Amino acid sequence: MKLDIAVMDGDDIGHEIVPEAVAVMEAALEAESGPDVTFHRLPAGWKSYLEHGHTLPPETLKRLHEMHGIVLGPIGHAAYPKDRPECINPHPIIRKRLDLFANLRPARSHSSLPHLHDHVDVLVIRENNEGFQPDRNMMAGCGEFQPGPDSAFSVRVITRTQSERVAHEAFQAARRRGGKRRVTAIHKRTVFKLTDGLFMDSVHTVAKEYKDIVLDDHQVDTFAMLLVMRPQEFDVVLCTNLFGDILSDQAAGLVGGLGVAPGLNVGDAQAMAQATHGSAPDIAGKGVANPYAMIVSAQMLLAWLGAKHHDDRLERAARRIDSAVERTISEGRYLTPDIGGTASTHDMGSAIARACTHLLVT
Repeated sequence: MKLDIAVMDGDDIGHEIVPEAVAVMEAALEAESGPDVTFHRLPAGWKSYLEHGHTLPPETLKRLHEMHGIVLGPIGHAAYPKDRPECINPHPIIRKRLDLFANLRPARSHSSLPHLHDHVDVLVIRENNEGFQPDRNMMAGCGEFQPGPDSAFSVRVITRTQSERVAHEAFQAARRRGGKRRVTAIHKRTVFKLTDGLFMDSVHTVAKEYKDIVLDDHQVDTFAMLLVMRPQEFDVVLCTNLFGDILSDQAAGLVGGLGVAPGLNVGDAQAMAQATHGSAPDIAGKGVANPYAMIVSAQMLLAWLGAKHHDDRLERAARRIDSAVERTISEGRYLTPDIGGTASTHDMGSAIARACTHLLVT
């Protein structure tokens, strides 16, 4: 089949790391003699505002619905003007409109890169479209309100439907990963008796369908401590939105930081590769941004598309990228400064792309 993948550079270092990720994908796909994938470059972010008058033009959003997959670079929305409705943060809108209900954020330590713990291989899966985040929990209006100068309130939304959907994603991921075959659900149900109570009830309901997967759970504060002390014990970590956002960054800190923290937003029909780090305006244009997280996010997208469409070539292309990243890191010649090297963004990306063409992958 023919697949269409949208590519949006985003802001700042996105214009440097996204082209490297796409070049790596193209090299891996070419090495597998297909499949037929077309990349469509669409405007989004500040450059889009300057050229088209909107950070997420309606035409871009319309085209995204036609895509099988998406690659989105980091967005520097914190610097956008606050008084212009056309300067919106694109990624929560995309996640909501395309119903990308789960966010997969792996953290894996590499022996040749700086890290705090050896043998870490954790996948944090967070619900993506509700929770405390005010830009995702209301159809209209805002999930935060301030009735007076000295009081402000936030609304948290937890639904059984979304909790069960993300739970299924977590159990299926644990099954795919093999290994520990374990899901750890995170909550604070002693305090959030209704919302976290509903979440955990939903998780336990779904767990009955996965007898081969072990389910355990932790209060979020206890788990934050255990993740620092003994991260090797955990496999798939299932969270509501805000807890997962925080804990996935903590997990990244254990293995080298956000520069090695990829991510994939998944729905029933589409998925979007999006590294978890920001747009790093302080180093934009210097050619030193680490492309690892963006490249591995793209690798995750190909693996998801391969499984979704039952295409072995896509899955082999994804394994090819994974092996190429491992080889490039272990050799150590083409690493960016943040992970101990002197290479440029392009040098590291090109090294991974070259490795994709030379590896034997089964």
